[in-house]
Amino acid sequence: MTNIARLTQIIEPEVTALGFDLVRVLVFGRSEIGDEEVTLQIMAEDPATGQLVLNQCAALSNRISDRMDASEEAGEVLIEEAYRLEVSSPGIDRPLTRIKDYTTWAGHEARFALSAPVEGNRKALQGVLIGIEGETVLLDDKKSGRVQFALADVHSAKLVLTDRLIAATRPLDTTGADELEEAQED
Repeated sequence: MTNIARLTQIIEPEVTALGFDLVRVLVFGRSEIGDEEVTLQIMAEDPATGQLVLNQCAALSNRISDRMDASEEAGEVLIEEAYRLEVSSPGIDRPLTRIKDYTTWAGHEARFALSAPVEGNRKALQGVLIGIEGETVLLDDKKSGRVQFALADVHSAKLVLTDRLIAATRPLDTTGADELEEAQED
């Protein structure tokens, strides 16, 4: 099994060295069944913009790849199977993975999958994120009203794409977009 904590120890300094913040490290897919590729997904953001543009993703991908290759050449097995490295910006409907995300995105709609049930045995919640107090997440759930649950019980959390979220998101950096050429069909 892949050790996400160890991968994060290797990846985070590379992200930080480029001036970015690490949002998430995730490994998904299993090659044991032979028909699904394993993917190492790295989400990061430039703190100045909340996003990464293509050249930033490429620079980060190269840096992480070089670092992981060096670790593996030194004898450390980080991911047992062959894998694909995917480096991306978290997007508008981003995952909530850090404590600061719960403060930054308070007031916006979010969807939660919990590992421990709340409010009558519910593990799936959706509503307006109120914020976080210590290690307790506060949510105005659409079905149950105000609920709270331990941050440690969050299996996954993600913002829901709404007009309000789009309006609150900083404009995407379109630098270089005018240089792109449309592919001509033959």
